[in-house]
Amino acid sequence: MCVTVALVVTLISPPAAVQLRPQALSEKIALSQARQPAAAPAGPKTLIVYDNPPNSEFSKLGMVFGIMLKNLMGHFDSNADLLPVQDYVAGTMQAYDATFYLGSYYGNPLPPAFLSDVSTSRKTVVWFKHNLSQLAWNPVYEFPARSGFKFSGMRGMNAAPTAANPEPGFFDTIGYKGKSFVKHYVFNTATGIINADPDIGVITVLDKARATVIVPVSNPRTGETVPYITRSGNFWYVADMPFSFTGPRDRYLVLCDLLHDMLDVHHAESHQAMVRLEDVGAKVSVQAMKTLTDYLHGKKIPFSIAVIPRYEDPLGVFNNGMAQTIPLSEASHLKTALNYALPRGGEIVMHGYTHQYSNLRNPHTGVSGHDYEFWNIVADSPVAEDSTAWALDRLNAGLAELASNGYTPVAWETPHYHASALASKAVAQVFDTTYQRVVYFTADKPDFKPAPNKDFAMGQIFPYVINKDYYGQRILPESLGNIQYDIGIIDSTSNAMNTWQDIVTNAAYAKTVRDGFASFFFHPFLLEPAARAPGYQDFQSMIDGITVLGYTWVAPSQIP
Repeated sequence: MCVTVALVVTLISPPAAVQLRPQALSEKIALSQARQPAAAPAGPKTLIVYDNPPNSEFSKLGMVFGIMLKNLMGHFDSNADLLPVQDYVAGTMQAYDATFYLGSYYGNPLPPAFLSDVSTSRKTVVWFKHNLSQLAWNPVYEFPARSGFKFSGMRGMNAAPTAANPEPGFFDTIGYKGKSFVKHYVFNTATGIINADPDIGVITVLDKARATVIVPVSNPRTGETVPYITRSGNFWYVADMPFSFTGPRDRYLVLCDLLHDMLDVHHAESHQAMVRLEDVGAKVSVQAMKTLTDYLHGKKIPFSIAVIPRYEDPLGVFNNGMAQTIPLSEASHLKTALNYALPRGGEIVMHGYTHQYSNLRNPHTGVSGHDYEFWNIVADSPVAEDSTAWALDRLNAGLAELASNGYTPVAWETPHYHASALASKAVAQVFDTTYQRVVYFTADKPDFKPAPNKDFAMGQIFPYVINKDYYGQRILPESLGNIQYDIGIIDSTSNAMNTWQDIVTNAAYAKTVRDGFASFFFHPFLLEPAARAPGYQDFQSMIDGITVLGYTWVAPSQIP
């Protein structure tokens, strides 16, 4: 079972012809050894400079934001370089087409060489959030005269939230292409903790001939509107950090779209949609799969199937206390469903090897489709065996299971979108393409203890194709999420609600990105009577709603 990856980073992620011929095991295993080195990226050269204050609990926070931005650069064929700002040397940015500074740490001292180069560079510079005062308030750099705007300072909450006034408000609504992108905010009245990133840098345009407000941000409680993204020639200022607390309707999408302009890479307007049938394993309902296949085939909509090659129930949770293993060779329901779907527009995405880990409840039942495979979510740490070699063994075992039964996957999807750094690096060695969201870490062996220089992890959603991410993966996006019902009566792990209308609304927001995808997944078990949910009806409504928005339906193999 896939769940939406936590997408917040706190401040305290015509189908190809079906091949049914058996392939030699060695032919599949060789995939992990025969990949040719990728050609050098043809896109702009970019430098990502980030705050890295020493001996702070948040030393690596800037790095995690830098990784997220570097991933987005993969959409533009730019293999960006990451650099802590304190390591900046005079003249460095002149070797790049664009430099991005991520001001994640308030008051972090910036090297004079960096400030001087920013003030005089004729190359593109994009500055995010904090520490602009060190440039804008120093008369040496003549910032207001050069840029045509002045920096007033940082603004946060209108007032401290209380139990009586839990939402005092802040600049939280970004207007772009007719949509309101509202920043995440949750206040826990019991603990007094705010889960939000309310601070923005406030600027005022002095000379409209020099500075242009590209995107505004408003404070609904006070009625104020100030610039959110401002451009002055080659210099851009983004008032906050759009990598914090991201989601499918967040201002992060605004940045994803405007990167085309910042980098001067102008992709054509194009909107494609993809649907994936999720967690299809040995015990899948053949009837549910046939119903969905017939519907999509009748609509001429290609689709993919997230296949779990090997079923494991080590604790006998669904087998009267007796451990059960079902290899693909014995999974008659699964093979019947696949053999029906593949000639009718379906194609296989390999969704883990067993989609569970050992005999551990990780965290639910230990059963395939329920639990994590490449991460110990109970301990929030890598599994004991974690290594690239261990992950490669599992990847190759899954490929061998599929190949020996005559199936070839077109892509990979990590169970629950959550794997260790070393496992994700293994995926890039075996699969040309992945189809997912991804969790990224600031170290291969992360240490999350709240101490100086602690590591961070975050999940990232992508609105478009990433040709190469931080781990070397090519990623097709899943950008909308999935329908969820409160079906705790049959599955204690499934209590969330996410309607088909929510998915279609997410698709409408995704369309603000000029080449944004509408990509989602759906669980076939929602058609079964035991689910007690209008799964099939809602699935049809969701397909129709996305189609009406003007998206073109494609399969993973059709994405160049």
